[in-house]
Amino acid sequence: MIALYINWDFDPEIINIYGFPLRYYGLLFVCGLLLCMHILKGIFRRENLKESAHEALFIYGIVGIFVGARLGHCLFYDFEYYSKNLLEIFLPIKINQIGEIKFIGYGGLASHGGTIGLVISLYLYSKKYEIKYLKILDLIAIVAPLGATFIRLANLMNSEMIGNPTTMPWAFIFRKVDNIPRHPAQLYEAIAYLIIFIIVFTVYKTKNIKLGNGFLFGLAITLIFTMRILIEFVKINQV
Repeated sequence: MIALYINWDFDPEIINIYGFPLRYYGLLFVCGLLLCMHILKGIFRRENLKESAHEALFIYGIVGIFVGARLGHCLFYDFEYYSKNLLEIFLPIKINQIGEIKFIGYGGLASHGGTIGLVISLYLYSKKYEIKYLKILDLIAIVAPLGATFIRLANLMNSEMIGNPTTMPWAFIFRKVDNIPRHPAQLYEAIAYLIIFIIVFTVYKTKNIKLGNGFLFGLAITLIFTMRILIEFVKINQV
């Protein structure tokens, strides 16, 4: 039976150039962000919003997501370590006990922290560009699930956010963790986020439906939380 399982033993580094690693995590994060911004550009045109507002949204969005995701990881998952190594919160380095510095990239990002950071940055953005806050949340809600899809695929490449042990034939054996067949929880979430993106985007594009401000945001949040609750049953607790 074990022959049916998927042996997952990917190296999270694509290439290492003079001590600077290029990781799948960072590559997928950037690809997801760029694709979301490309789709948003078309949405801004459809909504007759200024192109300059779209360009500014890119800056507000990436800063809000990164700062929130990084702080979320450091505060909720590894506070004891980062409280003693403050420089490592926002610098892609690790300092050992003898003071040696090693470039490690940004591997610890929390999705819920990124969501909080994005919501705050979008509020500031809406005030700056005088666009209704709920309207901005609606536009972001269209593409956010797509971005989350890429993040969960990045988690898969890192063999993190794994699921509980299972005997299902599609179980993954994450060799960098242990030799136990497990639910690929991060892959479940990636597929679910992609489906949510398709649903929300389809509702947005459907003609002859008048949507009030905040509807798409509410729809996306409802679908996301429902999905997360269901998948929590097969995912190990994150510590």
